[in-house]
Amino acid sequence: MNIFCGSLPFDLQESELKEFFEEYGEVSTARIITDKFSGRSKGFGFVEMPNDDQAKKAIEELNGAEVDGRTIVVNQAEEKKERTGGGYRGGNQRSGGGQRSGGGGYNRGGNSGGGGFNRGGNSGGGNSGGGRGFRS
Repeated sequence: MNIFCGSLPFDLQESELKEFFEEYGEVSTARIITDKFSGRSKGFGFVEMPNDDQAKKAIEELNGAEVDGRTIVVNQAEEKKERTGGGYRGGNQRSGGGQRSGGGGYNRGGNSGGGGFNRGGNSGGGNSGGGRGFRS
């Protein structure tokens, strides 16, 4: 069974994560996900346990446990869903998410606003109004 582990301390090592789960049975792999540029932990990871009963026991016992002052989240990992169109990197569409319409995102000007990291514009998050806009 593949197990998701979230809210992990950023300095937790994969060997330590594996040790937590080995108390409940055999662990095939323990991976902490890192940023591909900085190499720093993203604060979550995955543990693979071949025995489902042992994995369920580990999830039950470790979900909500405190590790180095942080309450961790442990549950059965969901299958990775395939991405389709839209969104930040969504194909050649110019509407439906993406970077080109107003309302959030990383707009660099124009007259439409919204939150996010706008640079300029006449309304919303740019230089006037808005909350946490990135101002140049």
